[in-house]
Amino acid sequence: MRFAASTLGAPGAPLATVAAWVADAGGGALELRVADGEPVHLGLDDAGCRDVLRALDDAGIAVLSLATYVTVASAGPDTAVVASLRDHLDLAARLKARFLRVFPGAARLPGPTSAPPRTQEPYDILDARAVRRLAAVAPHAAEKGVRLVLETHDSHPRGEDVARVLTLLDDTLPGTGTGAVWDALHPWRVGEPPARTAPLLRAFLDGGRGYVQVKDVVSRDDLTPCLPGEGALPLGEVMRSLAGWYSGPISLEWERAWYPRIPDLPAALRALARSITDTLPAGRRLQSRAP
Repeated sequence: MRFAASTLGAPGAPLATVAAWVADAGGGALELRVADGEPVHLGLDDAGCRDVLRALDDAGIAVLSLATYVTVASAGPDTAVVASLRDHLDLAARLKARFLRVFPGAARLPGPTSAPPRTQEPYDILDARAVRRLAAVAPHAAEKGVRLVLETHDSHPRGEDVARVLTLLDDTLPGTGTGAVWDALHPWRVGEPPARTAPLLRAFLDGGRGYVQVKDVVSRDDLTPCLPGEGALPLGEVMRSLAGWYSGPISLEWERAWYPRIPDLPAALRALARSITDTLPAGRRLQSRAP
């Protein structure tokens, strides 16, 4: 089992610095946030991609995924979403990323963070929309050698939500291999315990099909980040639910871009390493090499 980190935790820092921080903490890979104003964005040319890869290679860090903000269940024409997915897949291939992270992103009605969301449209419509768009770009993803992964997030925060979409996709277009990102916060905060999420998503995480993302927060109702192991998220339960079958990366999504007063990324990485090591079964340990 290896660990990684997202560049969300180091806003404004050069990629070489972030890569060095992850390597020094024993990590092996980065999730690269894709957005305007970030080191990685859709306008990045080939020279820019080479610079990114050089900065990571010098630290021995691989690209785990491109963390995009494409929303596959959001309202609007399919053509714009499909075109954006294709453009992001092209960039992911140039950066040698293993995964391309996407969000569900359907519109929600106001409600507490600790309850499952109420969506503006029925889930059968949202799920079919997401499947249609993911299926449309599946051949392009296969051609580029990049795996699409749908995160437990926003309108689809639970394992049951993402598993429902991905099962429908497998039934509609077998063999796409589209996987999941289990962001451990979101299923738990709306009442789905890790022991339920893990078996729901196992088929979409196992065998390199997806990966696990962790963070820690004050409570289900207060999502202010805490150092891993110091908040309310049951990280031990997450790790125990993965024991015996999951050997992929554990990626830290440290939200310093949204909460600039929390500790810096190196402190969070050290806390993550301690927390995960403390929860691993006897005889297992984190590995530092890239996935």
